[in-house]
Amino acid sequence: MTSLTLHKVPGEQAPMALLLEADPSITLIAGYLQDGHCVVARLDDAVVGVYVVKALSAGTWELMNIAVKPEHQGRGIGALLLHDAIDQARQLGAQRLELGTGSFGHQLTFYQRAGFRVVAVEPDYFLQHYPEPLFENGLQHRDRLRLALAL
Repeated sequence: MTSLTLHKVPGEQAPMALLLEADPSITLIAGYLQDGHCVVARLDDAVVGVYVVKALSAGTWELMNIAVKPEHQGRGIGALLLHDAIDQARQLGAQRLELGTGSFGHQLTFYQRAGFRVVAVEPDYFLQHYPEPLFENGLQHRDRLRLALAL
């Protein structure tokens, strides 16, 4: 990697196309960008990654979205963003960082490697919150897992 830097940006400057890689709902993304903290990863001058965290309560924050451009995946950028999100939540006073993800796929192991644990299952979440079916590796996402990390 040349020069990878992280920058906090206002919600209106968030890279929507990249956020849509991880969450296909513009409506949901717009909702959490309003009061979320958005950080982008730039490789030289190009935005290659992003994450958004927001407060759920005084001590609990949620990682709402994290994405890396497909052509830059597998280079450690996602792990760098995730660890920065954990540090950011801790600096903002969180004692717990939560997130929601599908019940299978590489995202689940990505979060578990960082120490996140499954704390709940939300049956039919993806069926109820997304108008179009979501598929990964030929399987339809139905249930959402809630994961948490004590900070």
